[in-house]
Amino acid sequence: MEFKKILVTTDFSEFSLYAVPYAVEMARRFSSELVLGHVIEPIIGPADFAWGSYNVAEIEAKSREYAQENLEKMRKDHFPDDLKSSTWLGYGSPFKEVISFVKEEGCDLIVISTHGLTGLSHIIFGSTTEKIVRKSPVPVLTVRDPKHTFEMP
Repeated sequence: MEFKKILVTTDFSEFSLYAVPYAVEMARRFSSELVLGHVIEPIIGPADFAWGSYNVAEIEAKSREYAQENLEKMRKDHFPDDLKSSTWLGYGSPFKEVISFVKEEGCDLIVISTHGLTGLSHIIFGSTTEKIVRKSPVPVLTVRDPKHTFEMP
C-alpha cells in the first residue's frame, strides 16, 4: 500500500479542519505529497434582475481570489514546511471536481471531514462527502468532529 499523493479537502469550515492533522500524519508516514483542495460552486443568480444589478463575473473572481488566499494561508498555518505540499482550486460541482482531480492528478487517497457547511442544499442533494465516498476510485478517509457522539435511536 502506497499513498504518493494525498488530497485533503476543505470548505473552510471548522469541521473541515478536523481532517487536516490526519492528512498531515498520513503524508508523514508514507512520505506523500499533500494537496489541499477546495471547490467553488458556480453562482446562480435570481431570474428576476429587479433586485438590483450585480456582476456575476466580478463576484466569481472575488470568490476565486478569496479561496486561493485562504488555501495558501491554511497550507502555511497547518502543513509543516518539510512536507511537499500544494493547493488546488476547482470550479463546479464539488464531488465531481474532486473525483476528476483525483483521477487526473493520480491521487492515492482522499482525506475529508464528514461534515462541512450545510443548509437546504444538503437536504435536497445529499452530502458532498457521501457522494465522494460512493464515487471515489481511491480510498477515502473520513474524519468526524472529535466531540461527536453516536447514540442508537
